[in-house]
Amino acid sequence: MREPASPLPPLPPLSAWGTADTVFDRLAGAWDLERTIEGQASMSGVAVFTPLETGMLKYREEGRIRLADGKEFDGHREYFFERVPGGFAVHFAESPPRLFHAVGIVCDGDVLAGSATHLCTPDTYDSGYRFLPDGSFTIRHAVRGPRKDYLSATVFKRRGG
Repeated sequence: MREPASPLPPLPPLSAWGTADTVFDRLAGAWDLERTIEGQASMSGVAVFTPLETGMLKYREEGRIRLADGKEFDGHREYFFERVPGGFAVHFAESPPRLFHAVGIVCDGDVLAGSATHLCTPDTYDSGYRFLPDGSFTIRHAVRGPRKDYLSATVFKRRGG
């Protein structure tokens, strides 16, 4: 006997990120990262979000950078991430920390996404974050101005995942 056809379409898979208010908590831990800087460089490495007593997450990435001319070297970068209602703020790892940008997260289909702009006179950084249903996420920075003009795109996948 044949099963009757279901009148409802299947539900989309639940996001590994939960809601805008749970994204911050799910960043903690280690991530493999792959970055391209359009026409200039690429980077492969590891990013770690470490919880601090202040409630912030310390972000540190380390990896191997390959320039378009074939030269390679090691590099690293650090930020502090802070929980804010409906998203997070990213601060430069300075003392005291200085705001890079604040990201409000919204639902965009089956993706959680947010964007922010930072003016680093005279250049502008337009940043986009996408938290994907499979648990990975991406960060894109479009940098435009008289000193800089490039697109940086980074894919993060949970280590060991």
